[in-house]
Amino acid sequence: MRAERGVAMLALAMLAGCSMAPAYRPPQTPAPESFKEVEGWAAATPMDGAPRGDWWTAFDDPVLDDLIARAARASPTLEAALARYNQARAAARIESADLFPQIAAGADAGRQRVSGNRFNGNGTAQTYDQYTVGATLDYEVDLWGRIRNGARAARADAEASGDDLASARLSLQTAVADAYARLRGLDAEAALLRQTVDAFGKAYDLTAKRHNGGIASGIDVNRARTVLDNARAQISAIANQRAATEHEIAALVGAVASDFAIPVRDQPLLSPAMPSGAPSALLQRRPDIAAAERRMFAANARIGVARAAFFPTLTLGLAGGWQTTHGELFAAPNGFWGLGPASALLSLFDGGRRKAGVRLSRAEYDELAADYRGTVLTAFREVEDALAASRHLADQIAQQRSAATAAERTSQLALTRYRDGAADYLEVVTAQTDALDARRALLSAETQRMRASVALVRALGGAA
Repeated sequence: MRAERGVAMLALAMLAGCSMAPAYRPPQTPAPESFKEVEGWAAATPMDGAPRGDWWTAFDDPVLDDLIARAARASPTLEAALARYNQARAAARIESADLFPQIAAGADAGRQRVSGNRFNGNGTAQTYDQYTVGATLDYEVDLWGRIRNGARAARADAEASGDDLASARLSLQTAVADAYARLRGLDAEAALLRQTVDAFGKAYDLTAKRHNGGIASGIDVNRARTVLDNARAQISAIANQRAATEHEIAALVGAVASDFAIPVRDQPLLSPAMPSGAPSALLQRRPDIAAAERRMFAANARIGVARAAFFPTLTLGLAGGWQTTHGELFAAPNGFWGLGPASALLSLFDGGRRKAGVRLSRAEYDELAADYRGTVLTAFREVEDALAASRHLADQIAQQRSAATAAERTSQLALTRYRDGAADYLEVVTAQTDALDARRALLSAETQRMRASVALVRALGGAA
């Protein structure tokens, strides 16, 4: 008899360890040994939990440091992501609670009168008080892993939500840095235009004097006036763009645009060297990739939940306490207990609901697996794009700086030739316009390279 009981207990323990979820095998996405845009970077193991560092300090700008700190404290986007993470953690805890027995305690007190004509009664009515104190225990034996897989899926969803929070934090930081780079680029462009207005103003005064002296024509005066007013109009256009960018930053850091201002400052646009370690090691730290993988794991576990519905559920019950109609409640003879019911339930016909549930869960897994592969491929593309932009913009800046220097010399020579009477003012206007365009193109390239540095950090999932 003991042997049979031992075999039964062993079989029950084995059943309790069953799981209907398929073996989890994440889809393999080919990863290159190195990025083609930069030599010497090799693939590495996932590091999505590694710290991403205060990468923005490489720009050595206290204003940017303060803006990112303010965004971390007050951004509504980040607050919403944190709230979603807390919701996911709470949902995971709710799912995990079903792994444990549910215990409840209660007490009842009442006064009751029963008829004397009741079954087995003696013809005399009775009135008595009744007191009960006890507890109940209910437990579903997880034979097929339905509860365990549901809890695993909920925990994986919570982990994915944590990765979403990290992704939101990184996206917020890079959005602030990108907008700040554009703002400083506009400040530099406005400073250039103010210098240009001063230079064009002096050229206009020279032309007006020559016209008054009968040396220059009215056409020359009008040409000088045209380029001068065009430059002034461009200052207003830049001011409008700067205001919109400043308002954008205000929203990112959780400030009211009406009360927010960043002082104008003309400064060199820095493009610091960003991570030069193994790029795929940093790429594997991208929180969006980690979130996609965790959601795929959760979908795989939910296949097990759907498949477990084809098997019976087994629930055990237990109750105990004290009950009395007179005397002391907790006296030993007043104790009671009950074991059971032990109930098993199996649905025999559901119109195909359970089969459809399995197909649905498998289709959800297939969708998330495809999303995961797409996220990885997109990440590699974004890194390659950012690396290519950083490299090519460096070459463009060098060439554009040479072009701007040459155009500036041409403008000075044209003005000298005009002053000496060797050329008309059309040559001056053309040279001045070319010089302004070349210098503005240089500032644009420098701003783009600064933004490319930020984009590289975003693509690599942060910087150590």
